Amino acid sequence: LVDRLVSEGRPVRVVDNLASGSLHNLDRHQGRDDVEIVRVDIADATQLAGVFTGADRVFHLAALADIVPSIQHPESYFRANVDGTFNVLQQARAVGVSRFVYAASSSCYGIPDVFPTPESAEARPQYPYALTKYLGEQLVLHWAQVYDLPAVSLRLFNVYGPRARTSGTYGAVFGVFLAQMLAGKPLTVVGDGSQRRDFVFVTDVVDAFLAAAASDVVGEFFNVGSRSPQSVNRLVQLLGADSVVHIPKRPGEPDCTWADVESIERRLGWRAKVDFEEGVKAMLDHIDHWREAPVWTEGSIAEATKDWFQHLGAR
Repeated sequence: LVDRLVSEGRPVRVVDNLASGSLHNLDRHQGRDDVEIVRVDIADATQLAGVFTGADRVFHLAALADIVPSIQHPESYFRANVDGTFNVLQQARAVGVSRFVYAASSSCYGIPDVFPTPESAEARPQYPYALTKYLGEQLVLHWAQVYDLPAVSLRLFNVYGPRARTSGTYGAVFGVFLAQMLAGKPLTVVGDGSQRRDFVFVTDVVDAFLAAAASDVVGEFFNVGSRSPQSVNRLVQLLGADSVVHIPKRPGEPDCTWADVESIERRLGWRAKVDFEEGVKAMLDHIDHWREAPVWTEGSIAEATKDWFQHLGAR
């Protein structure tokens, strides 16, 4: 998103406490006068005071992610994703921004009844991360309603791209698989691998943010997905993996994520452009990004996810 905004001649102020992000992702902008990096915690209102001065648009992507640590540390997730969003909204409101775009999560749908899943589907968050992102979205929509903040929320499905996080937390499938491939280890496939995910490439997501920022739509939320969910087995095939091992299916995970994107296509004129094969090739072209990432095994995954099974398993 920063790359794209700079390429369009926009000065950018990046606000991050680097809890999960990396300054290496901004190396290409070192020394530029039009890119400012402010290292503060959005959950600390005192730190955040004055940071938005002069801002025209706010893209609120800051959050703690991943399922397991949200189960283990719900207070940290509430502080970052709910209190932090409140503070960001208050600062945006104080300076009178012209647009506010929130990165919401499709995890709010939980295990849906309908595929593709429309925005009208019931919210059923299954774990604290999903709940706190949904609560953050409710704040955004409420501020649009009560305070006339020109805000829009985008419910992102399974975003992937070459600079995805490589933190030590067990998380998204691409990072797990690519680190395993670099280490010459088998890929750990959950269940039988037939589960499908609506993978949407990062540049398409950036397009969605810019479309939302350029529109005059206020107080609404939109799904952002690819229209073409892919199975984990298909991903394994495209990666050209030599071997796989199967690990137990996790409670609270849907067999399919699939965004109904009719609304964003009609209202904002956005549609995903990068097909899955092209996106996977881009990931392989940048596989060295995961060289320092943790290499997960059956045993370490079982240990990392034991709280997941304990708290979300069938009772």
